[in-house]
Amino acid sequence: MGQIPATLRLPSNEKHSPNESCGRIFRSGKLYRHNSQRSTKQQMLANLERLFLGISLIVVTSSVLLFSDLPQRSRKASAIPRIGLLQHASVLLLDETVHGMVDSLAESGYADGKTVVIQRYNAHGDIAIANSIAKEMVNSHYDLLLTASTLSLQAVANANRGGKTVQVFGAVADPAVAGVGITHDKPLDHPPNLVGIGSFLPVANAFQIAREMYPGLKTVGVAWNAAEANSRAFVEAARAVCKDMGIELLEANVENSNGVLEAEDSLVSRGAEALWIGGDVTVSVAADSVISAGRKARIPVFSIVPGKPDRGTLFDYGANFYEIGKQTGELAARVLHGEDPRQIPITNSVPAWFVVNTLALKNLKDNWHVPDDILRRADVVVDASGVHMRKSAPKTAKNTRPNQSSRERG
Repeated sequence: MGQIPATLRLPSNEKHSPNESCGRIFRSGKLYRHNSQRSTKQQMLANLERLFLGISLIVVTSSVLLFSDLPQRSRKASAIPRIGLLQHASVLLLDETVHGMVDSLAESGYADGKTVVIQRYNAHGDIAIANSIAKEMVNSHYDLLLTASTLSLQAVANANRGGKTVQVFGAVADPAVAGVGITHDKPLDHPPNLVGIGSFLPVANAFQIAREMYPGLKTVGVAWNAAEANSRAFVEAARAVCKDMGIELLEANVENSNGVLEAEDSLVSRGAEALWIGGDVTVSVAADSVISAGRKARIPVFSIVPGKPDRGTLFDYGANFYEIGKQTGELAARVLHGEDPRQIPITNSVPAWFVVNTLALKNLKDNWHVPDDILRRADVVVDASGVHMRKSAPKTAKNTRPNQSSRERG
């Protein structure tokens, strides 16, 4: 018979009954099993501790790597500049301006959708919407704000007062009358975050051409929106020009484009011999209504805001707004490249664009004619054989507009 294990043997000097000895052996067996189970649990706890420590080290290491790389990833995310661009209405001159801006930025290395993101907004002639969009643009923290038209300049500049985002403007008649802190006599005296190009259209030239076409011209009618600072500036210039030329300027005020036709009809009834479209966005949106009123009265319409050459005006003597847009885009690119806007002067630029439509002479009640000298000076001539370009026509915006804002309203 084999020996009893030492752990279960009774001391030799102790005497126990057989039953007592068996009980002691039984209790010792339970103790042995209990110690074995406790050892297993301790081993499991130790393994769990080591596993938890390993997971903790992985989490800490990953966090360190993640946050150490954050500046680099932020730089990569912000490497592409974001531009917010607002135009006040969908009229040809503003469409051409915006197209010029975008093309010029692309030529300077800021191609929309590739090396820059241009988010476009359009207030569609509504001042309240323009102000709402302007606040949204400022709060969106764009790298640059671009505006086309005086009303867009005002809306964004007012929302951005004291802001750090630079605003570049174009297609603005007279920045000094916009009430945004710009003066005529000090081109560098402007808010540090506001710079751009003014384009005061040639009012005097337009009336002189009208007098050349009809030497007996005595009365001209104009409808305009008093809420537009640019329009007020043009009308004030027209008053002075007409006074010098002995022409009576008849005026009618409108609040929106829906009232233009009625205003033009009232000017006709007061004896207007021609209707003039000044640099008024509200009236420009409803140019067809002005032309319609003129045709019905058999009097011509002339303007300083060129539209489609064959739209029906007798002539348009104004500016090439695509070129104005390109100049504005070049200025925006300079700011994006790091040039200090405080050192950039406010300038005035009017690249002339002259359109003559001889077809508009038909059925006029007075003896209007187009001298040969004027035809030679024109950039575009429309006659019975078609539209003839003497110079490259301003580029018009494409129908598709990438990155167009959902805030655009139709």
